[in-house]
Amino acid sequence: MTKPLKIYSIPTCSDCNYAKRYFKENDISYTDYNCEENVQYAKEVLELTGKQIVPTIVIGDNVFIGFAENLKAISELVR
Repeated sequence: MTKPLKIYSIPTCSDCNYAKRYFKENDISYTDYNCEENVQYAKEVLELTGKQIVPTIVIGDNVFIGFAENLKAISELVR
């Protein structure tokens, strides 16, 4: 995969943890932005989506709110 992948998450979010586990199991590198540790990351999510929902996943110019419901589109981008 050539596009950088970012995931905005919080530690207690099951969908966030599912996404990170999927990326690790498929050797997909990503940068995790913990919104609980840094309020700036939560502000970035609001700027990107107009909402404060995690996980927010950014792959290149593509922004996804949620993981499970976007799995097909995300998996196509990270191939």
